Amino acid sequence: MTNASPSMFRNTGDQISEAQINPLRYSLMLWVKRILLLAALLSLWEYGARAKWFNPHFSSFPSEIFRALADMARSGDLVQHVPITLTEAVVGFICGTIAGGTVGFIFGWFEKVAELLDPFIIAIYSLPKVALAPLFILWFGIGIQAKIILTATIVFFLVFFNTYAGVRDASRELMDIVRLMGAKTPEVIRRVALPSALTAIFVGLRVSVPYALIGAVVGEMMASNRGVGFLLTRATGQFDTAGAFAALFILVVISATFNAIIVALERYLLRWKKVQR
Repeated sequence: MTNASPSMFRNTGDQISEAQINPLRYSLMLWVKRILLLAALLSLWEYGARAKWFNPHFSSFPSEIFRALADMARSGDLVQHVPITLTEAVVGFICGTIAGGTVGFIFGWFEKVAELLDPFIIAIYSLPKVALAPLFILWFGIGIQAKIILTATIVFFLVFFNTYAGVRDASRELMDIVRLMGAKTPEVIRRVALPSALTAIFVGLRVSVPYALIGAVVGEMMASNRGVGFLLTRATGQFDTAGAFAALFILVVISATFNAIIVALERYLLRWKKVQR
């Protein structure tokens, strides 16, 4: 009997992918392609700006942006301002997640509560959250508290609606079966409702990551002398395009790191669930 090779499976009815045969090699090659694509885009940007395909005053150069990042690191701006934005985004994200998940679960579990309070939630949700920033600054001052509360408010609604939808979509038949087997309400929640809602909750968390940064940065841009939002405002006020892009690059790195942490947590908590890639 001959040994089967990976290529033999590519034309089978199951359509076994290369990612399933050799996931490490597939992941490595995927990252190599991503890095090459990024390098090509940056090279095209650099060449186009220097060839005057577009005005470099407004687009800057990738080399100038990385030089601005190096200057920020040498001057201590990164150490001084990045932790402020990180604190505002992380604390606001955690507070908004806990509050939104709790309230969303209550609304999803108790249908009468949802029917009673739904118009009020929708009315508050319809308000542009950025428009609340001046009010929060008026109430809580220009310190870190106003940015945390604004971030938590934005994250709250995203997590709330996803949690609510996840709990409502949980199988009622399965809950009834578990109850017939003698399970009490806490066990039904722990074994059926919560696992069923986790996928929707993590969707809300991943969507909330950039909005958490939006809340922190918008608050800093409106009234603050610290944070990445302040760096962005200062750079644009000085017509420093490279500095502005450097501040945006910092936000991209923070957002990507947050998202990677959420994905890793999702894979760990949902390891029992087969994920279709």
